[in-house]
Amino acid sequence: MMSADVFDSDAPLDELRVIIRRDGGDVEMVKLPWGLQPRERGGRPFTVVRSEGRTSPAYRCLVPASEFRHRSHGKHYSFSLADGDWFYFAGIWRPATLEWPEAYAILTTAANDDVEPYHDRQMAVLRRDQRMEWLDLAVPEQELLQPLPVGSFKVERLREPVAPPAFAF
Repeated sequence: MMSADVFDSDAPLDELRVIIRRDGGDVEMVKLPWGLQPRERGGRPFTVVRSEGRTSPAYRCLVPASEFRHRSHGKHYSFSLADGDWFYFAGIWRPATLEWPEAYAILTTAANDDVEPYHDRQMAVLRRDQRMEWLDLAVPEQELLQPLPVGSFKVERLREPVAPPAFAF
């Protein structure tokens, strides 16, 4: 049975995560590191890619998640679907090169009305019934990669970790 877990936008660039992608006529689940090779030598790897004005007819993937976490103005927030279901992020992956391993990045869209008070962009969320439309190119990208309607996300502020008390001797 497939499950999904929390996706933290502060995760390390090379964190391994299960993605789902096409392999010929089959669908496969593989673990890949987060972060694609920078364009310029010595540049910083990128983890998210703006979806507007771009097409991704090849190397599409899905990243399952139950919620995503994001830091805004020094506070941490959790965003999950209001109906409690899990979802996918629309992503792209790239084959390995001599300098970089096979890896993935997540596409972004304008934030929906639930996320916008915390950030103007968000990772592109697809509901579970849209997964094959993304992988199979069955629906134009601009129709799939839209912010969800207002009220789609439950937003919670996470408790900040409390440092243990220091003892003086």
